[in-house]
Amino acid sequence: MIATSDWSTAHPELLPLLKTLFDITLLRKGPQHIPRSVVMLIMNIALWLFSALAMLAFIDRFDESEFFLGIFSGMVGILCYAGLVVLAGQPDRLLQTISAVIGCGALITLVFVVEYVLLTPFIGEGWAGLIATLILFWSIPVEGHIIASAIDRHWYVGILLAVTVFGLQYFINSLVASVP
Repeated sequence: MIATSDWSTAHPELLPLLKTLFDITLLRKGPQHIPRSVVMLIMNIALWLFSALAMLAFIDRFDESEFFLGIFSGMVGILCYAGLVVLAGQPDRLLQTISAVIGCGALITLVFVVEYVLLTPFIGEGWAGLIATLILFWSIPVEGHIIASAIDRHWYVGILLAVTVFGLQYFINSLVASVP
């Protein structure tokens, strides 16, 4: 008989992380609920790269150039949020904030991919794409919630900052995409 291991017992550190990221994505928790740990940041970066690779593997319209552009624009967003946290005088919250932004972004991207792949055959690419876009837009209130918690400001301020960062990322994507 072949022995198989239960995935949840083989990787017990991942389940609490995923649950916490899910709760942050639903605005029930904040970045302070993620342990301040470089290992946790690395796990979130790995999840982020996995989600980007899943998009590359399962969505035909997404190619390698968009993969690298997405990574680049994501890094620009991370640098913006890092700068905001430091400028707000909360550098001790930087690791948790960046971990939360990256991890929640990865979770939202995975939901985007699953939705798109599962619904496209039934409702068509146009409707599945619209729903997927709405899922990706959820990252704005999530990132706003994370940044507002990190800098001790009202969530309206966080939303405004997240919209600004999203606008910058959109501008960069549009600028790069328009180059022949």
